[in-house]
Amino acid sequence: MSTLLAAPEAPSVEEPFAASRNHGNIPMSNATAGQRTKKILNIALAVTAIVVVFAYLGVNPFQVFGSLPMLGGYFVDNFIPPNFSRVGMHLGAVVDTLAFALVGTYISAIGSLTFGILMSHEIMPNKAVRVTARFIMTFLRNIPVIIWASLLMFVFGIGNLIGLMALIVATLGFLARSYADSIDEIAGSKLEALRASGASLPQIIWHGLIPEFVPAWINWTLFSFEINIRASAILGMVGAGGIGILIQRDLNLRNFPEVTALVIILLSLVLLTELTVNVARRRLNRQA
Repeated sequence: MSTLLAAPEAPSVEEPFAASRNHGNIPMSNATAGQRTKKILNIALAVTAIVVVFAYLGVNPFQVFGSLPMLGGYFVDNFIPPNFSRVGMHLGAVVDTLAFALVGTYISAIGSLTFGILMSHEIMPNKAVRVTARFIMTFLRNIPVIIWASLLMFVFGIGNLIGLMALIVATLGFLARSYADSIDEIAGSKLEALRASGASLPQIIWHGLIPEFVPAWINWTLFSFEINIRASAILGMVGAGGIGILIQRDLNLRNFPEVTALVIILLSLVLLTELTVNVARRRLNRQA
């Protein structure tokens, strides 16, 4: 009697690949679930933080958002249309605002370059000098410009000098920190050849650092000028001159249409400055 033995089935070619796919889906699924859980926790923490802040401040968010239509109606009724009949009388304040930003940025850029070199880890070998320079610039930088204007106003009184001095002091700290960081990035690798050849520190700064640093110096200075245009307007709110003092005066006198005109003039000035600075920055970067 013959017995017929069934031939074993050949293993499917797809089975190993299917198994590997199924095996790989497990960690992928776990990773996806973990990311989803992390995202949910982050959202929950953010929502909880917002609720806690509103509760701490005693502010009802629904009341805040519900009052927006009333705010818009008040603005339309009182601030629209703007009154441009006295634009000619405001040109002097616009020039003052530009002059504050220009002169303040120019003076700060010169002083900040000196402090930036003194703050640089790669250029200044004396640790005591570095720490002292960083402490002074950190102190200047962390006090807002409007606080500087308020403090100086008690010393020198109200006037254009206050706005200029406040801008110089605040910008000095900001630019010095920015310059120091840029100098450290340049000095780390590009000045080793001069050091190896025995060049002195002044020679390294003048022949190696300055030519490489000029593009960053121009970019940071233009950016600071752009910021100072806005800051000059804010300084006027505390009596430091510029277009801001006109805005504050008309707000106190409830000349709201003229306030709108001044805000439009200020906005146009800021946008024109930003456009000019961006064009100049692109051209300088191409040349560099």
